[in-house]
Amino acid sequence: MSTSANGNGSLSAVRPTEVAKLDRVVIRFAGDSGDGMQLTGDRFTSEAAAFGNDLSTMPNFPAEIRAPQGTIPGVSSFQVHFADYDILTPGDRPDVLVAMNPAALKANLADVPTGGTIILNTDEFTKRPMAKVGYATSPLE
Repeated sequence: MSTSANGNGSLSAVRPTEVAKLDRVVIRFAGDSGDGMQLTGDRFTSEAAAFGNDLSTMPNFPAEIRAPQGTIPGVSSFQVHFADYDILTPGDRPDVLVAMNPAALKANLADVPTGGTIILNTDEFTKRPMAKVGYATSPLE
């Protein structure tokens, strides 16, 4: 599911209707530590570079070594800023957030600007994982 941040902490579903060519994008992959976010970011970085883009990356590891799965302290992320011109920073805010679970969404949602794109693994948005991070109702609805 692709969603859009609307600036007040909630999401709205969107269906892309056209392809837009952008000169730069900041994308952040986020999920539980151990879910492969660092590997995903590394592979995405390699592909972006293969197309001739300049880029800068910022891996982010959780503060707790063995945080419980599905909790905010256990969220790991990898941010890539790529463009068709020289890049000097990994970017401040992600234009695109790929969140693999409710904890990853909650930990990163405030960083997504209004109108940003959010791609979610909706299979993980069940009662128990949402309760672990304090969602009383589904943020998808």
